[in-house]
Amino acid sequence: MPRQARKKSKTNIYHIMLRGINHQIIFEEREDYERFIKTLARYKTISGYTVYAYCLMSNHIHLLIKEGKENLEQIMKRVAGSCVRDSKT
Repeated sequence: MPRQARKKSKTNIYHIMLRGINHQIIFEEREDYERFIKTLARYKTISGYTVYAYCLMSNHIHLLIKEGKENLEQIMKRVAGSCVRDSKT
């Protein structure tokens, strides 16, 4: 069963959780964590979002983020998509 659509926040602030498929490890080395933080910073200037907090664990990520110029869906496509592409290189 698909999950319900996210409700629009009046404050534009959201708690996001990204998880590896089947709870697989997504950060294996310190460089993986650093690459993700750099990715967040790179797209922040494009999308105009604010990151209030983050927690990176080996198999999942928590973000507290406020939408900026782009909506949450566009932001996550950029960030998560970039991580997948970067990990294949």
